Amino acid sequence: MIIEELLREQAPQVLGALVRRYGDFDACEDAVQEALLAASQQWPADGVPDNPRSWLITVASRRRIEVLRNEAARARREETVASWTAPEPASSEDDSLTLLMLCCHPELTPQSQVALTLRAVGGLTTGEIARAFLMPEATIGQRISRAKAKLKGARFALPPAAEQPERLAAVLHVLYLIFNEGYTASSGATLHRVELSAEAIRLTRQLHVELPAEGEVAGLLALMLLTDARRPARTTVDGALVPLPEQDRTLWDAAAIAEGTELIATTLRTAPVGPYQLQAAIAAVHDSAQQADETDWREILMLYELLETIAPGPMVTLNRIVAVAMVHGPAAGLTLLDGVDPALKEHHRLAAVRAHLLELSGDDAAARQAYEVAARRTQSLPEQRYLQSRASRLGASADPS
Repeated sequence: MIIEELLREQAPQVLGALVRRYGDFDACEDAVQEALLAASQQWPADGVPDNPRSWLITVASRRRIEVLRNEAARARREETVASWTAPEPASSEDDSLTLLMLCCHPELTPQSQVALTLRAVGGLTTGEIARAFLMPEATIGQRISRAKAKLKGARFALPPAAEQPERLAAVLHVLYLIFNEGYTASSGATLHRVELSAEAIRLTRQLHVELPAEGEVAGLLALMLLTDARRPARTTVDGALVPLPEQDRTLWDAAAIAEGTELIATTLRTAPVGPYQLQAAIAAVHDSAQQADETDWREILMLYELLETIAPGPMVTLNRIVAVAMVHGPAAGLTLLDGVDPALKEHHRLAAVRAHLLELSGDDAAARQAYEVAARRTQSLPEQRYLQSRASRLGASADPS
């Protein structure tokens, strides 16, 4: 397991070194995969070399040169290949940030960015990515192949300074998507896909090391830590969903909460405020409450109002409405629900929020119907079972259909 983790950590650095040296992302990625396979077979028996990265770079480079020589049918190509040599084994240059930004190239779709990031930077196999997203392996393979084809000829370097903020924003968005899919799977029989959320945290932590002064990088890492800290209490032993107010908070990861809280407190003092930082601050308020009824909803409402100002969106509005209801009463929240973005009309989250507020207001019949609607709209089986159980608690349906 230690070797597997080491290889996953080294993979993007080795790939970055090869792409910088030889170009051709696709072929370099194949060479790195062969080097990783060789290491996984040799290191358990021979021991891990003193400089694992140099070992991997050397083996992958030899494989890349060998393939080029085999493919070199023309004299010009042979002359070019003959002039190439493997990088110096002692090189310690880390191209992980450049590789991350390349995987999030603006010419790629968000879906392709996610898949390529997990493959090239995260070190996950195509099969692992497919299983994580409950998609056919062939589909993920095609998505990755198309992404690498689009990047053929792309310059392996950090984008110009003027483009870096936009590219960094794309990187953070991809990591955020990966974490969210791991923390609350959009479909399937399980609520969590831990391999995705863990990988998102690892990559974001690595990015924070590369860019310690970037407030939004720190904010995203803090958000992930503070959110993932609750995962041990989010489900029962049989996988049933446990909502935040009902969770056993003694099961929360205190170390992750402490790290995330310190991280967000520091970055809010030292960097311009951004959306990920505000979301992390909201998570910190939730995590600081020893009991659900101790939650400072007024502070959460203030943070959501600020978040909606700088990063408006349907889900932000919906979460702000929940905070309004917790501060001013369910009737105030229900009134605001009528004006939410039409894009949320068929989303299960809107129906679930309506059901919750109706239940708080004492309208059990309407709440039950709303829970049933929400259950029909979600593709997550744990969420579906939870919503159905809430409906069942409220007695017989008032809707004979």
